[in-house]
Amino acid sequence: MLLACTILTVVAIAGLLFAEWRNSVAGRWLTKPIAALGFVAAALAAGALESRFGLSILAGLSLSLVGDVFLISSALPSFRAGLFTFLLGHVAFAAAFVLRGVDLRWSGFSLVALTGVAWFVGRWLLPHVEAKMRGPVVAYIAVISAMVALAAGTVAAHGHPILLGAAIAFFLSDLSVARDRFVAPGFANRLWGLPLYYGAQLLFAWSLAG
Repeated sequence: MLLACTILTVVAIAGLLFAEWRNSVAGRWLTKPIAALGFVAAALAAGALESRFGLSILAGLSLSLVGDVFLISSALPSFRAGLFTFLLGHVAFAAAFVLRGVDLRWSGFSLVALTGVAWFVGRWLLPHVEAKMRGPVVAYIAVISAMVALAAGTVAAHGHPILLGAAIAFFLSDLSVARDRFVAPGFANRLWGLPLYYGAQLLFAWSLAG
């Protein structure tokens, strides 16, 4: 079942990329929810309901699903709603790592490094962001950076590097969303960003297996 859900998401991603290339709104509405439902179903198949860690991962994936639906529309209110929903998703993933247990030293070291990365991202991105969106964007960068740092901490404490891979892939995929929304819109952003994003969600789901 886990493999079948993964294949469903992969096939839907291929369809979504085709829809993005053709700029088909109907294609996005058809394929994007299916791809997201696939990774949520994968988490359930992997045993998400069997632990608090799994439930938190499931909450993060479910919020990602809702955020995906919001981002189908390019309207600013939908983008804001998607940004807030994904921020809550990152909080849920961060909570999952805390529940699993983290090495605070590694999380601290990682957060210091990520603060530098976040500073460079902000310097690149914020000049392109309208004033009323800068606060939410800064908050989002801070939360996802903390999520990645906690992922590093839980991997240091308990192993399972798939979690850190998922967190980093999610971080990188968000750069493609930011570039597409604020800096240089275009299919090229989605060509690399969407596989990274859905790959991250599938890695989170697969982290629950075994």
